[in-house]
Amino acid sequence: MSSRASSRTGKATGRGEENKRLRIATEAARIMAEEGVRDFQAAKRKAAARLNLAEVRNLPANEEVQAALSQHLQLFHGTELARNARRLRETAVEAMNFLAPFEPRLVGPVLAGTVTLTSEIQLHVSADSPEHLGMFLREHHIPFRLGERRVRFGGDRYENVSTYHFTAGGTAIELYVFDPCAVRETPLSPVDGRPMRRGSLKEVEALLKQ
Repeated sequence: MSSRASSRTGKATGRGEENKRLRIATEAARIMAEEGVRDFQAAKRKAAARLNLAEVRNLPANEEVQAALSQHLQLFHGTELARNARRLRETAVEAMNFLAPFEPRLVGPVLAGTVTLTSEIQLHVSADSPEHLGMFLREHHIPFRLGERRVRFGGDRYENVSTYHFTAGGTAIELYVFDPCAVRETPLSPVDGRPMRRGSLKEVEALLKQ
């Protein structure tokens, strides 16, 4: 085969793989928006299987799926998206005022505005110990579920962080508990691998005024 023919074949193969990645990203975004799947890897695997593309070696990056999700929500749920984002941010403000002693910061889809019907409010809080937060919730008679999340920091360092789950007005809220020193080191986003964006109470209130 000539070098020119080989080059054309290589380009065609590259375009074919790109097209497959785009199809998987688009379907994964639809699955996350319509079926309530929140985990990127689970959505991508489900999309690849549904499209009979399970043999694709390089699945789209989380960032590609996030871009497709934003586009899908704007195209098919524009009015609903704005309404849901506002409702969740209003609830987040109430929760952040309640949790003021723990210096809460809003993260994730509610801060970014890419919310679906199953989106949770995710808050990073600071406490001397997870038990301290648990005592606070008990004192206010708030039922909760204790859990744990694996969080990534710089240099591919992972740590397990205690979490508390409860509901407010029918909305699920998840609290990630960091100690006062660790809270100043921002975890990396599961979407793009960069430091997560964290919104203070004033920043979230400003978003509601826009």
